[in-house]
Amino acid sequence: MTMDNLGTNSLRLERAGPIAWCVIDRPKARNALTPAMYFGIKRAVRLVNTDKELRALIITGVDDVFAPGGDLGGRYEPGDEHVPAGLTHETLPFVAIRESTAPIIAAVNGICQAGGLLIAMMADIAVVSERASFRVPELLRGIVDATYAATLPAHIGLARARDLLLSARKLDAAEAQRIGLVSRVVPHEQLREAALEAAREILMTAPEARAHVKRMLNENYRPIDYQTMFWSLQNSPEPREGMRAFMEKRAPAWVPPGLADKR
Repeated sequence: MTMDNLGTNSLRLERAGPIAWCVIDRPKARNALTPAMYFGIKRAVRLVNTDKELRALIITGVDDVFAPGGDLGGRYEPGDEHVPAGLTHETLPFVAIRESTAPIIAAVNGICQAGGLLIAMMADIAVVSERASFRVPELLRGIVDATYAATLPAHIGLARARDLLLSARKLDAAEAQRIGLVSRVVPHEQLREAALEAAREILMTAPEARAHVKRMLNENYRPIDYQTMFWSLQNSPEPREGMRAFMEKRAPAWVPPGLADKR
């Protein structure tokens, strides 16, 4: 097994024959994704689409966390390559995963939230440990997430998308599968082999025909309103207050008095 550099020590790209594994490996921060990690995942997707020795990519995490989303502190780790300032559409990997010609499998080993859940949703197949849990917490932090607004209704329907986006509640693997958020739930100890099997199954299909079908499937998504999303991140006080509240372990200022302690 050989390894490739993805621009950060918090991601490992491991080759195993025609299948590459992108392992999210930042346990001290519970796999929170830095800008360099987001961009590194995008680099991994590009690699499996250009390297003639590779045919598919499996994305997974270490320990009991797949990915909880972006590091709200905006931190870089030692050895991280710097990427375009902030989280821009050029940095984020979600569209690259969705449009990848090479199959992308998410092997969801544990906590899967925010940007981590988007990675799982945009993958061709999400194979999920029975121990996994899910959440769309962006509005708790004052973040307008245009990718969710454009894609989540296509996965689970408008009513359920409203529920998950506006309530930010948690759900377990069984509920996620029942509502169509993910497709396969397996015993935790079988996750690796189940993810490999999903990759093998897709690789048995004709690549050109598969690419056309993927394009047709992707037409079910609405256009992503990045303009509003990034304007809000740069200009609205709510994301800054939400991030400060998260770091200070308190309720944001917009929560009505007496309500925060009931969550």
